[in-house]
Amino acid sequence: MSIKILICDDDSLIRESLKILLPLKGDIQIIGEAANGRECIEFCKLNEVDVALIDIRMPEVNGVEAVKEIVKSTNTKCLILTTFDEEDYINEALYYGAKGYILKNNSPDQIVNSIVSVYNNTIVMNDNILDKLHGKETNPKISKYDFTEREKDIIIAVSEGLSNKEISKKLFISEGTIRNYITAILDKTALEHRTAIAVNYLKGNL
Repeated sequence: MSIKILICDDDSLIRESLKILLPLKGDIQIIGEAANGRECIEFCKLNEVDVALIDIRMPEVNGVEAVKEIVKSTNTKCLILTTFDEEDYINEALYYGAKGYILKNNSPDQIVNSIVSVYNNTIVMNDNILDKLHGKETNPKISKYDFTEREKDIIIAVSEGLSNKEISKKLFISEGTIRNYITAILDKTALEHRTAIAVNYLKGNL
């Protein structure tokens, strides 16, 4: 089954290029396009989109705000595809639930691989994006908490993009127990969701 994609970019040439190239490189179906974050949000609310490719800087509603609303209101997974690698953009997009952050200088093959990874619940970032995040502490309270060994196992598994079912198979504990551990981790760190756990672990904060 093809992965259903929405392309959101204010540059029409980028949209047209991606519409042509991406289906040639993988089992990808482009089901829509948007020129700004507002159009992106509306399309995702009205259609079943598997992965939304979203630029950061756009008119009316930017990519970060689009991610925030789409993650809150739909089941669409958001992958940032942009030329901007400023830390603020990266941190905000990931904080609000983007599953990946990659740059437009990636090849079509690399972009498709990233789409597939995000579709399969794996967080994707370019090496240079990870370099910017590594060691940057966005929540200084985290380091004050001591995690149990099992909580550390859960954190690592979440950062690998594993679902609760996959973690259950890996660690031989029930999905209900995993949910309890994740709730405990969120309570300790004051983070809001599992993506934030993964991002902060990748930054070296957990």
